[in-house]
Amino acid sequence: MHLYSLSMNIRAIVHAAEEGGYWAEVPALPGCVSQGDTMEELQSNIKEAVELWLEAGDENGVKGQSDQILELAL
Repeated sequence: MHLYSLSMNIRAIVHAAEEGGYWAEVPALPGCVSQGDTMEELQSNIKEAVELWLEAGDENGVKGQSDQILELAL
């Protein structure tokens, strides 16, 4: 059995926050946003937000009998 490492590129739009720091949104994942005081903190936080968004599944959290969940490592 071979193990493969999969990766996914997700684009986030980064904005300067009025109160300082940054916030980002991921257009491909509606409602997936995060913030951070530094760019490094923002990168860590938005990655976590993407992982949690993908883990949550669809908006309603409901899957049909024939649906499956595929977990991907980013």
